[in-house]
Amino acid sequence: VTLEPQAAQRLWERGISYYYAGEYEKGAKQFEEYQKYHDQDVENAVWRYLCVARSSGVEKARSNLLPITNDPRVPMMPIYALYQGKLKPDDVLAAAHANPPNKELHNQRLFYAHLYLGLWHEAAGNTDEAKKHILEAEKHKIGHYMWDVAHVHAELLRAKDK
Repeated sequence: VTLEPQAAQRLWERGISYYYAGEYEKGAKQFEEYQKYHDQDVENAVWRYLCVARSSGVEKARSNLLPITNDPRVPMMPIYALYQGKLKPDDVLAAAHANPPNKELHNQRLFYAHLYLGLWHEAAGNTDEAKKHILEAEKHKIGHYMWDVAHVHAELLRAKDK
């Protein structure tokens, strides 16, 4: 970012790093910037929600959720509706299980469903449910940065148990 300031807008990974570093306001700002680059990414809206929830509470996070109208990835729009308070966790899981074209895509859908259910529960203070879903997400390995995030999160949860 120092060498190429215009790149800052694209760095959603930086926002996740801020989240795990406990720099929630910086994380929220990073996700706001990314929204200008890609305005239909449920994950971006969710991570900003998580940052705001940590710094200002779930109600403020919900009321300031970044607007998303069309993330075509299943089950992203049901995840978004969950964070809006419009759906329940079972609805997200049902969407993840609905008509998968193959095992790989079904696995990917389950990964994202469990990851974002776990993070949603964690933001709400439901630690047992959060852990259950994060650990389940980790079982649905995908070849993507987000699986690494889930794995690190699972490791942090296991470390708390020790």
